[in-house]
Amino acid sequence: MINEHNQSLANVHSSVTTENKLGWRKLLAFIGPAYLVSVGYMDPGNWATDIAGGSAFGYKLIWVLFASNLIALLLQSLSSRLGIVRGLDLAQASKNAYPRFANFCLYLLAQIAIIACDLAEIIGMAIGLQLLFHLPLIWGVSLTITDTVLMLFLMNRGMRKLEIFIMSMIFIIGLSYLIEMFIVGPDILGIAKGFIPSNLFKGDNLSHKMLYIAIGIIGATVMPHNLYLHSSLVQTRKINRTNKGIRSAIKFNLFDTTIALNLAFFVNAAILILAASAFFRNGYFEVAEIQDAYKLLEHIFGSLAPSLFAIALIASGQSSTITGTLAGQIIMEGHINLRIEPWLRRLLTRFLAIIPAVFTIIYFGESGLGDLIILSQVVLSLQLGFAVIPLIHFTSDRKRMGKFAISLKVKILAWACAMLIIGLNAKLVIDQIGDWIKQYPSAAIWLYGLVVPITAAIAILLLYVFLRPMLFKYKERAAQVPHGLAAKIKDLTPIIYQHIGVTIDFSKNDRDCIRHAIMQGGQEANYILIHVVETAGARYYGTEVMDHETQSDVNNLDKYVQSLKDMGYHAKGIIGYGRAAKSIAQTVKEENIDFIVMGSHGHKAIKDLIFGTTVNSVRHLVNVPVLVVKPQLK
Repeated sequence: MINEHNQSLANVHSSVTTENKLGWRKLLAFIGPAYLVSVGYMDPGNWATDIAGGSAFGYKLIWVLFASNLIALLLQSLSSRLGIVRGLDLAQASKNAYPRFANFCLYLLAQIAIIACDLAEIIGMAIGLQLLFHLPLIWGVSLTITDTVLMLFLMNRGMRKLEIFIMSMIFIIGLSYLIEMFIVGPDILGIAKGFIPSNLFKGDNLSHKMLYIAIGIIGATVMPHNLYLHSSLVQTRKINRTNKGIRSAIKFNLFDTTIALNLAFFVNAAILILAASAFFRNGYFEVAEIQDAYKLLEHIFGSLAPSLFAIALIASGQSSTITGTLAGQIIMEGHINLRIEPWLRRLLTRFLAIIPAVFTIIYFGESGLGDLIILSQVVLSLQLGFAVIPLIHFTSDRKRMGKFAISLKVKILAWACAMLIIGLNAKLVIDQIGDWIKQYPSAAIWLYGLVVPITAAIAILLLYVFLRPMLFKYKERAAQVPHGLAAKIKDLTPIIYQHIGVTIDFSKNDRDCIRHAIMQGGQEANYILIHVVETAGARYYGTEVMDHETQSDVNNLDKYVQSLKDMGYHAKGIIGYGRAAKSIAQTVKEENIDFIVMGSHGHKAIKDLIFGTTVNSVRHLVNVPVLVVKPQLK
């Protein structure tokens, strides 16, 4: 049974109805979640790995893209199945199945993956802004922090509006590349040969580089945070929770996933084919920089192709930013029971991602950003096993999934994909550490004393994540939620409030606030009307200020107090000074107020950032009940 108090992305949970719809209308109702997921498969990180692979090896790595897409299709379908059947996202399911320390480690690794993904989006958008508007990269990187405002606006408009925005970004990307394909004229026979797998394990330097880029492509395609995201987004659809309804939801979400991820594959293939046709075919074998790709496109094909390239790059970075924020919220709430405001979560992730980007520009120059993007995608791939292994365990569990547990064939295929990803990552890590030891013998003490132990600890954690569900199969812990679990209610004796505080702002809302306060206390309670003077003088001089606004406020408050006394109520007025929330909390303490009524200012989204949210601040500063009265719309 789904715990209604443990909903993933609670503000949009079951917000899109799918009931009483048939045929194509039913399909359209389910379409959306996979498109939000698919933008992660065509973000700037994919661009960097695809351009590097196409310019260095021509069409040879198309098969890696195709295989990665098939793996992604399988794993994303498992992710959506988990969310639909159990009503839990992947992080919540992990929270229930693994002990606290393991969940904290899984959270850290997932957070590193999101920062790595965000890093690629920052660099990609900064490069796109530079290419179109000639902004220095350091300015572009700094400007990317402002997309928090767009994200906040879209999330407050509802899930459907968010999905429409993302789909429009995908349309821009796809159209840009469709036009570019006609411009560059790719080799159709060469593309067909690219679907034939080539050997990545010959042991020479060329194969090692091909393996490195191939793993980057896998990490950029099968993103770990997308598995968390998809298992949550499918829960935005309100479904009939019968066996028939669940089976129908799984089927329609599979259609959604198949269509969206195949579109993402065609975009990725187009990027790689563009790089192979424009650069490899013309003798430019080392184009790992997005800026170089832009310049070469301009040199070879004129101004239209590079402009489309830059527009698509900005669109992909912006859309991926939004989905990364949602994934971060899901991971934080699910793994460690911490719920914070999405805009704050976004700023924190963006700040942590900006630091390495700025550091790279300052110390290695703008040319180092291309290598940094590819490294970020390899980091994503290295984290993938920690999301894939629990996902397969959870969707295979017949006790909790019932008849919707995956079949033996799907289970074998899923484990084969997981072992392939982990095996490739293990080889890359071992080879890389070996190369570092050979290249930097003077740093051997750091490598053996720090890098090797950390690598071993991560490997042990991965083994533990794999073994624990099999060794302790039925010891899943009860679900935990950020706000705790409901206790049994035994006593409902009415509470009599003696000292009721009412915040006053001399607006039309005051009458409703006072009316609600009187409903709580009647004729017996004492009413303390509180108004805070927030002028600059009040902030600096406090009670010593007596400017025009303060005098006017004192007179107005006295009128309210006298009116209440005339009606037979016990009332007095208190004037506070400076910061509203702090002053109100101080008055509550000094006057022994046991209940407070506050008016909501009605601000939303951006206005909350500008004007602040006094109600929320007071709620956290006092330990008495707070009744919030919203303005009455006339």
